[in-house]
Amino acid sequence: MSERPLAGRRIVVTRPREQAAGLAERIRAAGGEAVLIPAIEIRDLAELGPFDAIAERLEAFDCAIFVSPMAVRKAMARLRVRRGARPWPPALRVAAIGRGSQRALQEAGIVPVLVPPARADSEALLAMPEFARPAGQRIVIFRGRGGRELLGETLAERGARVEYAECYARAMPASATDPLGGDDSAARAIDAVTVSSGEGLANLHALLDDRGREQLRGTPLFVPHARVADQATALGARKVTIAGPGDAEMLDALVAYFRGVE
Repeated sequence: MSERPLAGRRIVVTRPREQAAGLAERIRAAGGEAVLIPAIEIRDLAELGPFDAIAERLEAFDCAIFVSPMAVRKAMARLRVRRGARPWPPALRVAAIGRGSQRALQEAGIVPVLVPPARADSEALLAMPEFARPAGQRIVIFRGRGGRELLGETLAERGARVEYAECYARAMPASATDPLGGDDSAARAIDAVTVSSGEGLANLHALLDDRGREQLRGTPLFVPHARVADQATALGARKVTIAGPGDAEMLDALVAYFRGVE
């Protein structure tokens, strides 16, 4: 890689503000300008009673699944409050949807962690042999409020007893006027947009006005999964690249793309 392969490129990062620093730093290190436009806002839950009830009986579960690094951070912070010096039962089996969640769990001292070997999504986790026949198992899923139901519903269909430990909420950010900054001037041009989830893409689309949506359709868009790529295509995006969910994967995809257009 040349020292500054993204020099002169303005790249939008739509990750939640709490999760944007890693990718933004990589873009800047590669010479680009990271334009932070969070498309999802992370909020604390006003009522944590249901989470606390699960925290008190973690030992009753056979497996815990974390859907995101944010779920790890929010859950572990609350578990330390509720459970003190032993926030995590050492015998409880742990799984994560992606490598980012695995790293967050390892940083919290939780090992080993089951993680899909390739893709980072619910489908990949469900394809693992450890979750092929979970009948009779009690599984707790640590997540934000709402989101995809595929993981829990599929495990329940396979016979598992599933509960959700919701530890934060995702929300649409306040509307911004022309958040992509498209004013037809070269100084404000956006060279690429990165999104980390289908929800983030939908939110960004909703925040834009008609001109902004047309700008988005013609701007190179980098997404984590084929499912999000399909969603982007349905919204009219004409230049979609599946990069992968991690910061390193996203940066590699950006560098490869812009090398190809030089």
